[in-house]
Amino acid sequence: MNVPFVVPFYAGIFVLIYVALTVRVIALRNSRRVSLGSGGDPQLERAIRVHGNFIEYVPLALILLGFLELQHGSRYLLHLLCLLLLVGRLAHIAALTRENTVNPLRGLGVGLTVLVLLIAAILAIYDFFLVLPTT
Repeated sequence: MNVPFVVPFYAGIFVLIYVALTVRVIALRNSRRVSLGSGGDPQLERAIRVHGNFIEYVPLALILLGFLELQHGSRYLLHLLCLLLLVGRLAHIAALTRENTVNPLRGLGVGLTVLVLLIAAILAIYDFFLVLPTT
């Protein structure tokens, strides 16, 4: 029985979120008649940063998680890390979408994202040394 990969499933979810964030920026740009930058509009600036922050962190995390999966990492751990990343990114989106960006959701979002990146990086480095030949 073939077991589907874990990370591509979550990557698909992240792409859908990214497309939604992209459409939001496009709609705001059109309604504000701003073709480049934020035009000084605070709502558009927030939407641009939410979009930008998402694309700054998610691909690196997915690359690391994908490598872990290719190295036959635990499916349960991969699900956990992907879910933590998903919750973190959704919390961050919710936090930055509000006018007052100083709130617990922002810290939760950043914290979970950085935690996933650190765990994935450490596991990738550990796995490298685990399979080194002993000769």
